[in-house]
Amino acid sequence: MCRSIKTLRPPVTPEVTGADIRAAALQYVRKVSGFRAPAAHNQAVFDEAVDAVAEATARLLNGLVVRGPRP
Repeated sequence: MCRSIKTLRPPVTPEVTGADIRAAALQYVRKVSGFRAPAAHNQAVFDEAVDAVAEATARLLNGLVVRGPRP
């Protein structure tokens, strides 16, 4: 797990923004690809991966059922 990706589910993070989701997706793609900033010839596929991971993350967070007390 990339240590710079923070937990985004409630109640750990009560207010999750699209920017939070995108930042986590970017960190994941950077970790998996090994590139902090891709070369120009890899930029499009890198950006597509970030978009796909962000979309999957948003679906995951929207579908989670969190039980127990919330702060």
